[in-house]
Amino acid sequence: MFAVIYRWRLHEGKEQQFAAGWHRVTHAMHKHCGSYGSRLHQADDGTWVAYARWPDAATREGCPDVDPEGEAMMSEAIAEHLPTIRCHVVDDLLAEPRD
Repeated sequence: MFAVIYRWRLHEGKEQQFAAGWHRVTHAMHKHCGSYGSRLHQADDGTWVAYARWPDAATREGCPDVDPEGEAMMSEAIAEHLPTIRCHVVDDLLAEPRD
């Protein structure tokens, strides 16, 4: 399994726009490209962080822009792209909560 960690600083007041664009893009990548989904977080330092999982790096690299409108929503909200971190998953104990 392969994972990518994305980090951004957003323009003040654009947080909801960014989150809505991220939701659209993530949903489209899951539906059309075979991603395992992603989680979006707002960190204590004000940055925004997303963790996305994929079957492998080739699947991620082969995913085209599947939602240009969602990408534009995100792009307009981003003040700074922080370095992306690419990871090969060694062990995975992340689980969904049970009802």
